[in-house]
Amino acid sequence: MHPPALNPAPPRLALHGITKRYPSVVANADVDLSVQPGEIHALMGENGAGKSTLMKIVYGVVQPDAGRILWEGREVRIANPAQARALGIGMVFQHFSLFETLNVAENIALALDHRASPTRLHERIREVSARYGLPVDPERLVHSMSVGERQRVEIVRCLLQQPRLLIMDEPTSVLTPQAVRTLFDTLRRLAGEGVSILYISHKLDEIRALCDTATVLRGGRVSGTATPRHESNDSLARLMIGSELSQCTLTPREPGAIMLELTNLRLATPDPFGIALEGINLRVRSGEIVGIAGVSGNGQKELMAALSGETRTPYDDRGAIRIAGQPAGLLNPVQRRALGLTFVPEERLGRGAVPPMSLSDNALLTGGAVGGSRGMVRFGLVRNALTTAFASRAITEFKVKSGGAQSAANSLSGGNLQKFIVGRETLLAPKLMIAGQPTWGVDVGAAQMIRQALIDLRDRGVAVLVVSEELDELFSICDRIAVIAHGRLSPTRTPAETSIEEIGLWMAGGFIAAGAEVADAAA
Repeated sequence: MHPPALNPAPPRLALHGITKRYPSVVANADVDLSVQPGEIHALMGENGAGKSTLMKIVYGVVQPDAGRILWEGREVRIANPAQARALGIGMVFQHFSLFETLNVAENIALALDHRASPTRLHERIREVSARYGLPVDPERLVHSMSVGERQRVEIVRCLLQQPRLLIMDEPTSVLTPQAVRTLFDTLRRLAGEGVSILYISHKLDEIRALCDTATVLRGGRVSGTATPRHESNDSLARLMIGSELSQCTLTPREPGAIMLELTNLRLATPDPFGIALEGINLRVRSGEIVGIAGVSGNGQKELMAALSGETRTPYDDRGAIRIAGQPAGLLNPVQRRALGLTFVPEERLGRGAVPPMSLSDNALLTGGAVGGSRGMVRFGLVRNALTTAFASRAITEFKVKSGGAQSAANSLSGGNLQKFIVGRETLLAPKLMIAGQPTWGVDVGAAQMIRQALIDLRDRGVAVLVVSEELDELFSICDRIAVIAHGRLSPTRTPAETSIEEIGLWMAGGFIAAGAEVADAAA
């Protein structure tokens, strides 16, 4: 036996009895947590379990009502993020904290606690992003970037600060499998250098592959700890949600009429960093789910804008997009909704929901577009009782944890807001549902609920198009899968005809290099 160390190093971070109360909820109750130097420590729990609140307390964004924080054995009060960074704490947030009108370098400069010349900062950004496999252009404007590209900026910005404790809140939500592997190599290297990592994720495979220890929160309290590599996905899920994880089932069925048809869709982009869509052909029929995979920044953002009506086609190409057989290229979002389209954007705060508005008012924003059939608007007047009832139904049926229909959208956790948005769009009885990143940042139980909701729509004869970087998700719920790369769409394949490895190669543009016939995507 080795003799015990005479002066064992104290934990890098130790929390004792941390409590945080809000008017309608106790976010954290008497939480204890300890992270050692060089340890990768997972923080797990359902949406609304208190994970993000606890990490915001560590980062100085939120102040606890009770409890003690010890940093390397010394009690500290972290009053703000600047003080947290001075201690050596860095954080990558789930919801981005970027200024859209500034470029990448300007956003990163605002987060640094020291001045750097623009030339040197540009060099450092390129150096760090290349080293960690997270390519970003320092001069690119943030508003032109996809969700996945913005995630890269958040991670690079944090790594530039050389933290001793790195907090990562759902860092891989919109990264490709290849980028995830690169990030994991980086995190293991950082841990080997003595950096402590607090890792929040709902992806159980990731936690088992990466993390040394896991602490589970349920209802704001610590409900248990685990060594992830000794657990299965099912046992970790039981620790998180307190019950068995339901399984989605996709029963084979014959699809019906074409509800979405794209014919040689070509769209230039005014954004110098955007991606032009080049000759996209696709058909989505009633009673089927078609998935589109791809690396962020390859045309997903432009395709979603073209389908939702935020971007219109040229007049001569108005028939390049057809919804329920009707030319839709020139129609605005409201007119497309009148044809039976509902839409779940990949950005839930700001596009899927207006943050300070109530859930009831947010329900009206899309439900009112077809209010004649739903009854939310009559003779130009809002019927508040029906709007509130509709929002309450979405909250109940999709098990949204909130203070009710009058709760502000930004008072919900990310996963609960996502469940509300999906529920709202589902309850509008669509003929065609388009969903971007539908389970981004959502816990395993809620993700299964959302996936099953999409399958249920499909089984009721709705045409469903899912744009996602979660390949496991696409293989589990889709009848056919395609890949978008460099603004082009691959042929579609059934899950049985392809593999995650082939789709991964296609995401890098392999189908273009191989000369695959893009027109096959319409099959």
